[in-house]
Amino acid sequence: MSEKELTNTIAERLGTAHEKISSAVQQANRPTDSVKLMAVSKTKPVEYIVAAYQQGQRIFGENYAQELAEKAESLNEYSDIEWHFIGPIQSNKTAIIAKAADWVDSVDREKIAKRLQNHALELNKTLNILLQVNISNSSAKSGVLLQDVDALAKQVDSYSQLNLRGLMAIPDQYDDNKQLIEEFEQMQACFLRLQQQYSSVDTLSLGMSGDMQPAIQAGSTMVRLGTAIFGQR
Repeated sequence: MSEKELTNTIAERLGTAHEKISSAVQQANRPTDSVKLMAVSKTKPVEYIVAAYQQGQRIFGENYAQELAEKAESLNEYSDIEWHFIGPIQSNKTAIIAKAADWVDSVDREKIAKRLQNHALELNKTLNILLQVNISNSSAKSGVLLQDVDALAKQVDSYSQLNLRGLMAIPDQYDDNKQLIEEFEQMQACFLRLQQQYSSVDTLSLGMSGDMQPAIQAGSTMVRLGTAIFGQR
């Protein structure tokens, strides 16, 4: 599609996304601006990101370390883009992630936290950290188990270059919303407990296209949308 068509399409999709978020926020009786939108731009060319940026989008999520690094480098003139790394973290990719990302949303073990701390020290930067929780106890998913969150949070908070901001989770898909809602409520309870312990904690990243409404009902402060904004991969 042409540049104009791309701009118009993404503008329309972002508008629809914000309308849906606003509606869910109203239904949950929450403050108007209490939920941020992350545009998940993995596998999409930089032109798509620029088109979204021109419509006011600033938060972008990437799943692959090298792709994040290349996009962050090619778009470094857009200094107010907030880059989130949201994929599983391999130890040998932590240096790339630490350099390119502003936020690392998928920290799930102390080894990774320590490596990010060391890289951030070398870079003289601070990384915002979300702990990814395997709330569904799924063998197919990354994440720290709920009962181990406190220990990992304490470790991350002890590092000078890591700023503990909260939690992220991607629950399993269920035919019945009951289990999903239970898991979202467990995440909310854990998040509220962390907030009481750490003044820096302010972000609960839950919800994608299919489960955005119950996520916002459960207190999500950031939802992640990819296909809904950029189209099918």
